Amino acid sequence: MRKTILLAVATLLGFSNLMMSQDTPTNDFSKWQFRLRGIVVTPDESADIEAIGGDVSISTAVVPEFDITYFFDENWSAELILGTTKHDVEAVGTAAGDIDLGSVWLLPPTLTGQYHFTGGNFVPYLGAGVNLTLFYGADEGPVADDVKYDTAVGFALQGGFDFMLNDKWFLNFDVKKLFLNTTATVDATTALGATVDADVDIDPWIFGFGVGLKL
Repeated sequence: MRKTILLAVATLLGFSNLMMSQDTPTNDFSKWQFRLRGIVVTPDESADIEAIGGDVSISTAVVPEFDITYFFDENWSAELILGTTKHDVEAVGTAAGDIDLGSVWLLPPTLTGQYHFTGGNFVPYLGAGVNLTLFYGADEGPVADDVKYDTAVGFALQGGFDFMLNDKWFLNFDVKKLFLNTTATVDATTALGATVDADVDIDPWIFGFGVGLKL
């Protein structure tokens, strides 16, 4: 009887410990991670240009990018992506021929929510979010008197993976698609005697590769 009682107590204690371990949430994950990536920004551009018709050509840019990720738990996170790019812009196939519209800088902070598929050193993830793009430092080029771009808000889709080198350091590959539209106002009074508006879809693909740190 004594052995039976001791065995029952031991069983109850073991079951109690098991239930406590299941009920208690684990916090064994890094809440913050930081990445430094090199990115290639390739616009998938098109435009509807008033009066003179034609389309738009926007150059590819290669720049560094920094991002910050906060993890709510092991799987769900929010990522803020920071970087700036410079692009050459040209109106092509218009009634006035090809027009060099100079260049413009884009500052496109992007916030995405992500789900990470954990379970090993290879950690793929998917994300979606919003983008705010500010245009600055516009150089109108040799033809136009001035070029202005409206601030744009769009959506972002994301996919990629982290490959863990150890508990803190990892490599990252990332692909994003931004759905980005702006109105460009081209003051071409001197050359064409008119101001022309263009509805421009930039819609860039962004490919990135870099290194990250978990804290």
